[in-house]
Amino acid sequence: MPKYKEYVMKMINDHKEIFEEFKAIHEKYALDPDGLQAEFNKKGEIVRDIIREYENKLCANTERGIFLRYSGNLAEKFHNEIRQIFPMIDHIGLVPQNTQNTQANQNNKNKNVFNIKKINLSTN
Repeated sequence: MPKYKEYVMKMINDHKEIFEEFKAIHEKYALDPDGLQAEFNKKGEIVRDIIREYENKLCANTERGIFLRYSGNLAEKFHNEIRQIFPMIDHIGLVPQNTQNTQANQNNKNKNVFNIKKINLSTN
């Protein structure tokens, strides 16, 4: 088994309770993203920190010298493996939109429009 897959399995096993809670929210979020975005972000922040920690452990020794290119590929493979388990993982941190706030911002933008006086550059 490749090392990045081992790290994904180790990460999930070491933090089993957190990932089980996140999996339940992740499944609900896939069905109703708008209603659960805030809760998904809250739990997702914890999961994202854990993922970063294990990514750093995985890539720590390969970021020097001739293995620098390998480190980037390794991190990408690690994240792709996580995306296979949690396809919506990249949606952590999205800001939910309120339709009322959006309409209010649109109205404020229209009020702030100003005109610039035209300058005539032709010489007489």
